[in-house]
Amino acid sequence: MTTMTGSVRLAAVVYEAGFRIDDFLARIVDQLRAEQVILGGALQENARDAAGLCSAMTLIDLTTQHRLGISQALGAQAEGCRLDPHGLTEMGALLDRNVGRNVELLILNRFGKAEAEGRGLRSVFARGIEAGVPILTAVRPPYTQAWSEFHGGLAADLRPDIGPAIAWCRSAVRELRVARGTEVASAG
Repeated sequence: MTTMTGSVRLAAVVYEAGFRIDDFLARIVDQLRAEQVILGGALQENARDAAGLCSAMTLIDLTTQHRLGISQALGAQAEGCRLDPHGLTEMGALLDRNVGRNVELLILNRFGKAEAEGRGLRSVFARGIEAGVPILTAVRPPYTQAWSEFHGGLAADLRPDIGPAIAWCRSAVRELRVARGTEVASAG
């Protein structure tokens, strides 16, 4: 798949349950911001309750720093998904507006259940692809098959290792900057 700016650049950090993916992605964001990369997308932040369980989920828009709750209060005995589909849809609409020519890398916190079902931030993934903006996300079983079907073999799978993940981001941003004419291609 190609876009107006060249090849699609997609990658997902493939991780297992229990891995602190939100902290991992936040470290990547901090490093890339220090390097003056213009980021779009969203990171997830989870508040912990007294028992150490995740009690509230918030998405943070990387462009505006707007925070939006995406969890429902289901009660202490609830075992179902706490994800608020309305909050996720609202964040998706906000992110859609920010995907544009100035964003150099889109970081989307997950390709999870909602995206696997065709909802959630899936439209933001599609808009980023259409705009030719590289995308980094995270995926874990049981959503790896849906992710694979979504990207059709176009995405790189990354281990949850900070060095290679940042290297992929730098390469994707450099390629985009060259395509946009905002960075001169280096010889060799």
